[in-house]
Amino acid sequence: MTILIDPPAWPAHGRLWSHLVSDVSFAELHDFAAVNAVPRRGFERDHYDVPAERYHDLVTRGATPVSSREVIRRLDSAGLRRRKASSMAPRRPGRELLEPPALAAGDIVGVPAVAGPISADDLAPGVRRLQSWGLQVRVGPHAGAVHPRLGYLAGTDEDRAADFASAWMDPEVAAVIPARGGFGTQLILDLLDWRRLAEAAPKLLSGFSDITALHQAVAGRLGLMTVHGHNVSSLGAADEASAQSFRQLVMQPRSVTDLFDGADVSIEVPGRATGVLTGGNLALLAAEVGTGFSRPAQGGVVVLEDVEERPYRVDRLATQLLRAGWFDGVRGIVLGAFTRCGAPGQAESVLVTRLRPLDVPIVSGFDVGHTESTRSFPLGVAATLEAERRPSLTLHW
Repeated sequence: MTILIDPPAWPAHGRLWSHLVSDVSFAELHDFAAVNAVPRRGFERDHYDVPAERYHDLVTRGATPVSSREVIRRLDSAGLRRRKASSMAPRRPGRELLEPPALAAGDIVGVPAVAGPISADDLAPGVRRLQSWGLQVRVGPHAGAVHPRLGYLAGTDEDRAADFASAWMDPEVAAVIPARGGFGTQLILDLLDWRRLAEAAPKLLSGFSDITALHQAVAGRLGLMTVHGHNVSSLGAADEASAQSFRQLVMQPRSVTDLFDGADVSIEVPGRATGVLTGGNLALLAAEVGTGFSRPAQGGVVVLEDVEERPYRVDRLATQLLRAGWFDGVRGIVLGAFTRCGAPGQAESVLVTRLRPLDVPIVSGFDVGHTESTRSFPLGVAATLEAERRPSLTLHW
């Protein structure tokens, strides 16, 4: 066991602090901390912050005293140093988020159940599609489960939270793509230990609809870019162009530049704006307002979509977000697909009416949402919305 501690020379909160580290593994560090009553909340990226009054006690209990320079050198040599810029940590709304590594053939995709139940037959086409790209698939243990009383959920809230945490913390898993949406993702957010999740290596998260709740939480708590794209079930039902756009974004992200390329997008309010892409499902965004996981549109270009919400309900949802201040500081708005939301164009008309007073560029008709041809796009990447002449949405990787 090699546990190291540097002298208490780091001021914060009116006290001096030491750094407690391991140059072998984080597991060893956590075990030492637990045995010696060092609170887990003191862990940050690659070390524990411990107050000066604990220094001599921890040395007596087996920590080796070294200089701060030696702490950094040993962490670097062991490959355990996690710099702030490349580590998952909270980031303010409107800031670009940390980009996870792209997927490559041979990578493992974890498939947790975070929302509704799904049968093996309905999951299989999406699994086969991922495997056809050279990816390995590891399905969570509760993907086929059904809550004993609430049949619209895949097992209990604790079951689904455990599925997600297990996939996220697994060092072999490179991406987490939930089995399906539906309803239930919100119910696991408060059951997840976000400090522990931040200790994992950054990995790709994809999903849409109910998974919007996870996108908001991961952006706010982990500062990590995610993909508004397919769940495994929707990937199995997608047309070939939609599947290939998803594959390109998760395996060759830098090759994706203009998200409107080849799309038939209409200008509702002209203008030009640059901001970080955010948004997702309108109903989920409204449902999260007032919680600790809501991430507002400030500094962002917002993309919105929904399904089976009648026009008056779309009006209600947009009004709730406006009244709550969620749109304050928004820079541009992109309306995606509003599937089975009244007569064609009705939901879009409602939204343009409500959002026009924000005086930002608005476009409609972006094929994102509950369609077999849906396009995928990254959340947390800066982009420029051009709503003059030929509409474009250009990513700034």
